Parts: sequence; structure tokens; C-alpha cells
Amino acid sequence: MILSREGLADRAKWEEKGYRLPQYDVAAVAEKTVSCPVWLHFGAGNIFKAFQADACQRLLDAGLAGCGIIAADRRRKGPEKHDNLVIKVTLKADGNVEKAVIGSIAEKVYVYGDEARLKEIFEQPCLQMVSFTITEKGYAIQDEKGVLLPDVAADLKAGPDCPSTYMGRITAMLLARYKKNKAPLAMVSMDNCSHNGDKLKSVITCFARAWGEEGFLRWLEESVSFPWSMIDKITPGPADAVAAMLEKDQLPADTPFVNAEESEYLVIEDDFPNGRPCLEKAGIYFTDRETVDKVERMKVCTCLNPLHTALAVFGCLLGYRHVWQEMQDEDLRKMVEIIGYREGLPVVTDPGIIKPQEFIDTVVHERIPNPFLPDTPQRIAMDTSQKLPIRFGETIKAYLASDRLEVQDLRLIPLVHAGWLRYLMAVDDNGNAFERSPDPLLEAAGSYVSSFRLGEKPDAGALEPLLRNASIFGVDLVEAGLSEKVTGYLEKLMAGTGAVRRTLHETVIKAEANL
Repeated sequence: MILSREGLADRAKWEEKGYRLPQYDVAAVAEKTVSCPVWLHFGAGNIFKAFQADACQRLLDAGLAGCGIIAADRRRKGPEKHDNLVIKVTLKADGNVEKAVIGSIAEKVYVYGDEARLKEIFEQPCLQMVSFTITEKGYAIQDEKGVLLPDVAADLKAGPDCPSTYMGRITAMLLARYKKNKAPLAMVSMDNCSHNGDKLKSVITCFARAWGEEGFLRWLEESVSFPWSMIDKITPGPADAVAAMLEKDQLPADTPFVNAEESEYLVIEDDFPNGRPCLEKAGIYFTDRETVDKVERMKVCTCLNPLHTALAVFGCLLGYRHVWQEMQDEDLRKMVEIIGYREGLPVVTDPGIIKPQEFIDTVVHERIPNPFLPDTPQRIAMDTSQKLPIRFGETIKAYLASDRLEVQDLRLIPLVHAGWLRYLMAVDDNGNAFERSPDPLLEAAGSYVSSFRLGEKPDAGALEPLLRNASIFGVDLVEAGLSEKVTGYLEKLMAGTGAVRRTLHETVIKAEANL
């Protein structure tokens, strides 16, 4: 079995092995998409292949769309041997597996190498939406001190003729569309970050303003939308067990695939000035900006992301290699239940279209414990400094603003903050060094604990500037009255080998007793 258009000709062979195949003429859809593109997506990674590309395929299968997606990546990594097809493997919590061949990706283009083709796509009036899953770091134009990155500064000064940065090139493509026909367009960030549409708009506007194109700026404001969105689907890196399963199906080892959980949510502000595909018929929610914000806050601040970050920090310290295994650890399971149900849920805003209680029930009882989903605490621990302010800071702010809740009643959220400081020491609970996951503030934040040693008392005074950093914690923890609790937990976590386990267990037991 070969994953290619020619290889799919023997449909019976694929279907006998349980694969869901495209129910349309893949070549004909690709040809139509290339000639008159409707949807261009930047960042053709795992979540795009497992979610957006599959949603488009469902529309194509049902005859509700005539075009697929053009996918844009940074650079070409090798020849395309599979006609842009990819296998999606859905790993269900009950152990069942669904296999599908996704054929909705009609063309692949590259930001560095296919500039002329990208310009041509942007200039097409039929293009309705440009979407992104490039991670939050993809929108960064400044360092942690607010200084423009050198390549961004160079692009802003040089102008739109040949930008070197990713976002500079995208802005130049928008400028080409403006000059060609001024057709409206939706620029849709689908990245997992707060108010993602504003982040995208801010970066593009920064380039446009520096390049001095007043008419272009007006067109961006009047004819280009930057909707907010909230996305939720766990898509770990390709698992060895899944690769072995595909090889058992007699597929070559280099066959491209993604593995993902079954649950998925994508909520988008319905602001598309040039029209859009009817993705609501593929399960995607379209609503107003206020509701998107509520859904995002529900997920990011309470019902999923804080639980993931807590498990990531303590999973690394306790030596776990899989997130599902952590949920079999009674202390860790109780920790996330208390953070979600007891500390977070009282201040969550109900978005109306998704019920918070049902969402968190699924997360705690089905999604995170899924033993067939090979996610790791090390992956989730990436960029923790960028996640803490929204995942925990917003809950702290809500407690501070409440007339019925006391911030001092928070026990497990401050423990996670202390756990992260302990994590920065890069020594696990057995006293062994471990490699910390990538994080733009890893060295800067780590410098505050670089002199700390297990068995010694941490220097609270030395930590104060870090604890006051609201850009990391979402609030000034000293002003919020939580710094002493955090440093007190840290002292316990540093008491020696086994101290992380003891402190976690004691804190969970005490928190349960006070419920």
C-alpha cells in the first residue's frame, strides 16, 4: 500500500484495512483549488492536518465545498512523494482507533522559496480566508525586554520589497492584494493564545505603518478582518505505536501521519468580509467576539490548560514520561481536580455554547487519562513562562476582584507556581539533573534559582523581583498576597530528595480537608 493518488485507486484494499477515504475526486478538487483558492493556511503541522484539513474534508465528502486548502510551510524539506495526502489516526479513550486518509490539502507552498506563487494566491479575489497555526511565538516581533528583534527591525526599515521575516513576508503579500484589487479578506489566527486575532493584527499593522502605506493601512482597517478564535485538540507528535500499526498495514515507514485525540473544539468570531466555507457543518462554532472570549477563558484559564501545565511541571519533577500515567497517580489526579473544580470553576464565565462543567468532566475523566494518547509532560512544559499569566493569573485576578472569594483560599495554584520555580532548578525529586523544555525565558527566570540547592532554604528576597513580574505570573504575587505562600511551598519542595512528593501529598490532603 502506497499513500498517493495512484495508490488510492485500489480503494477496496484500503477500506478492508479500516481506512476512511476521500469521497470526492481528489485530483479534480486540487486542480480547482489551485486555480481559484478559497482557503490558505500557514503552519501545516499536526493540529492542522488532524483538525482543519479533516474538517475541510468532511465538507468535500458531503458535497458542501468545491475547494480544498492550500497549505504553507516555512521551507521545503524534501520532495513531495505522497501527493499532499496524509493519514489521520484518531486515538479514542476506549482503545478504538479510527484511520482516515486526508486529501483536502490541494497544494503546498513555502514562505521561503515560493514567494511568487504565494503572491499569486494572495492576489486572487476568490481567496476568502488565510488561517494560521504557527504557535504564539510566530507572532513575536520583540524580545522579553520589549526591544524589536534585529531581523524585524531590518524589515521595518528596508520596506516591503524583500522582507526576511515570516510575518514581514505575509504583510508584503497582503500589500500585493491591496495593490492588485483591494478585495476583502479574513486573516484568522487559530493559534492557542489569548485574543489571537489581535496579536496577528498588531504585527501586520506594525509592518504596514513602518512602510508608510496610508491607503494600505486604511484597507487593512476597513476590508481585512482579524477574528478571534479558540482551538482545542490534543495532537502529540507521531507515536511509535501508531507507526508500527501503519507498518502492519503494509504502509512504508516514511508514510506521513498524525495521531490525535477524538475531542476537538474550534470557536471562531464570525467576521468574514469575503465570505467563508460553511465550516459550521463540520462541527466548528461561529459566534460573536464576546462568546469566543468566554470560551477561551473557560478553556485556557480553568477547564484544560491550567490542568495540563500543573501536570507538566510536576510530571517532569516526578519523572513521568506520559501524561495519562500521571492521572493514575492519586496525588496528581486530586491536584488537577482541585485546581479545576474547586479553585477555577467558581470564577469561570459560562460561554453558553459549551457548558464548563461538561467540558472539564470530559477533560478530567476522558481526555487527559486517555492511555492511547502519547502526550508527554515534557512537551506541555514548553514555554511555561508564557502560559502562567493566562492559565493561572486570570483566576487570581478574579479572586482578588471577588466579594465572595478570598485569594488566600487558593492552595494548589500557588503550589504550581512554587513547583515551576523548583522545576527551574533542573533537578528532579530523586536529585537527578534533567533537561528543561524550551522556553524563551528559561535562562532569565532560571537565574533567580541558579544558586539554590536541595536541602537549603531558598532566598525569598532574591526571588522577589521574579515574583513581582506580572508578565510571567499575570499579577504581582507580592501585591496579591501570595508570595509568602509560594516561597513557603518552595522551601518544602527543596527540602531534599522526595520532598516534591511529600509536599504535593500533604498539600492535596490539606486542601481536601478544607473543601
